[in-house]
Amino acid sequence: MNSHDQNIDLPSVDEVPVDDLDRKLLETFAGRVVRKDLVKRLKVGFNVPVYVLEYLLGKFCSTTNRDEIEAGLRQVKDTITERIVRADQGELVKARLQKQRSMKIIDLCTVTFDEKDQGGKYWARLAASGLDFIHVEPDLVHKHERLFTGGIWANIELSYDETILHRGVTRPFVLQRLAPIQIASARYDEFVEGRRQFTRDEWTDVLLRTMGYEPAHPDFTPRRKWLYLLRLVPLVEKNFNLVELGPRGTGKSYVFRELSPYSILLSGGQVTIPKLFASNAPPYEPGLVTRWDLVAFDEVAGSHFKKPEDKQLYKDYMELGSFSRGSAKGTIQGEAGFVFNGNLDGEVETIARTSHLFLPFPDTIRNDMAFHDRWHAYLPGWELPKMQPGYFTAHMGFIADYIAEIFHNELRPRSYADHYDRHFHLGSHVEERDRKAIARSTSGLIKLLHPDGECTKAEIEEYLQFSIELRRRVKEQLRRMGGIEYARVNLSYIDKENRHETFVTCKELGSTQILPDSPLPPGDVFTVGHDPAEGRYSLFRIQCSVAPGGGRFAVVGMTSKGIRESARMSYDYLRANGKKIGLDRDLGQYDVSLQVMRLTPGNDADDLGMAFYIALLSATLGRTIGAQLVVLGQMSLHGVLSRVEGLGDKLRVAMDAGARRVLIPTENSRDFAALPAEVLDKLRIEFYSEPSQAAFKALVE
Repeated sequence: MNSHDQNIDLPSVDEVPVDDLDRKLLETFAGRVVRKDLVKRLKVGFNVPVYVLEYLLGKFCSTTNRDEIEAGLRQVKDTITERIVRADQGELVKARLQKQRSMKIIDLCTVTFDEKDQGGKYWARLAASGLDFIHVEPDLVHKHERLFTGGIWANIELSYDETILHRGVTRPFVLQRLAPIQIASARYDEFVEGRRQFTRDEWTDVLLRTMGYEPAHPDFTPRRKWLYLLRLVPLVEKNFNLVELGPRGTGKSYVFRELSPYSILLSGGQVTIPKLFASNAPPYEPGLVTRWDLVAFDEVAGSHFKKPEDKQLYKDYMELGSFSRGSAKGTIQGEAGFVFNGNLDGEVETIARTSHLFLPFPDTIRNDMAFHDRWHAYLPGWELPKMQPGYFTAHMGFIADYIAEIFHNELRPRSYADHYDRHFHLGSHVEERDRKAIARSTSGLIKLLHPDGECTKAEIEEYLQFSIELRRRVKEQLRRMGGIEYARVNLSYIDKENRHETFVTCKELGSTQILPDSPLPPGDVFTVGHDPAEGRYSLFRIQCSVAPGGGRFAVVGMTSKGIRESARMSYDYLRANGKKIGLDRDLGQYDVSLQVMRLTPGNDADDLGMAFYIALLSATLGRTIGAQLVVLGQMSLHGVLSRVEGLGDKLRVAMDAGARRVLIPTENSRDFAALPAEVLDKLRIEFYSEPSQAAFKALVE
């Protein structure tokens, strides 16, 4: 293209004070760094990734001298003008190519294989130029197989030959040469030696500036810096599965779209199984997971699985890093990790208290515990602020393509997964999936911050603790969905030297207490019921009011069939047997109202009878209910108590809500042997053998 075709008016370079980190970077990594704000000056009118523009900037603008940057920008501008094509210039490219017979451009090249053509035929396509049916030699295609799966940004040389016919149709475009956009060299030994010139805090800031952020901004706390760095772990750790849910506008997808040519972002979360894994018919082309370092799914709420076997393929790959599709393919290995990004609306503390933090997922996988158990880390996106202008840096950072080459070629093949084992054991609640997840997160953090693997015991402990938290966040959501099956969530590590055990928690878990610390007013009772239709255990709050009237009885709030029947049965039993327990009034002379509130997901329950009975008696007598108490149990119309089913799950729900005492029928005493020690340690369980005994244990003297 000629310069007069694209009048790019670049603003003058701002004078940005050079700080010590800039100077150290330029001294240590000359030619490998660039001012990160310069990309914005070149993005006008060109829909190309950052790493393409930084590749050009790295060649001409790797300096802090303002005049040199201005001169370099002019050279970059000329290259853009000559080589990068806008989407509206496709026909102009064709015309110039026909006239000049050859042309050099920078474009996104993809290749398809037409197996119906005799002997098979490869065709190249250029996305920005719009050129299609470009002849390309098989040897060149197989040298760069990512041309099949998303394409490669590259320096491309085209030629024009109108004498070439294919099946009677003129196909004059020929791809003569393709050189992927990449840095000249990215040597591990030089990178490691350069890293040794920086402190860990300085290196953290270097990586953040490489991502385009300004770590000196006061909003970038040490913890937030680590959360931003966590987004890089899938680029350095093979088969690392990361989920990040949080508010809109926090930059969840930026890294996976712009920073590396080895990652692919699928907008809307949609992709076909053949494209992602492999086709199940000739020519059996392997999919994205075999060609990329990571596959990121943006806006996962829009994802869905058309068939159960599709979801199973995801789960198998996330667990094993391999998959099988059809007998002709056998088992295929992949190294790509999955990153799922989504928007989490509402107050996180409320969601964590009343449901689980996988809510943004589509219906097909929202409550699939086996699917979510494959996540190695859950990044709490709600802790990251929405992007503001002041968050972006104007200082030096690594050229994106350089750091991407280091990540891909040098750090991914290494593993530091056993480094924590030099100093620490993992606790008894850490199961095998947990161990793998924790080890991979720890390994990834060490690769980013200590690429040579050399770090102190104290530093390893920090990475280990952070990694355990990321995995525990996954386990906590599984516990809320699956109850007793996922009861072992107290993840910990033990110092081999002094045998001290440290338990790791998640910040959002501190706000899950629902039951108040003080005694409840008369008629106010908490209970846990089972929804048979959904197979879910739910926390309920029952509030009863009794006032002189004509014997009206009403249930409001949750009024499903099972709840209404349990409430009516308890009311009829108390009315018939009140005098036997010393009740000196006839309920038929009062209006009774029972309000039922669901505090965690669930639509029905037919086992709340004892809670209704105690609420009725408490309101009638004007007696308060004990603090942090949950009442479990169901009774018949004649007061016969039923054994509580799913006791372990119900106790877990009660404990999570902040209960300290639980009343259960004596019939359940034989279930104690199967209860987790954590439940027995935190709950005081009291038995009752008849309804009146339960009532008087619940009432405050």
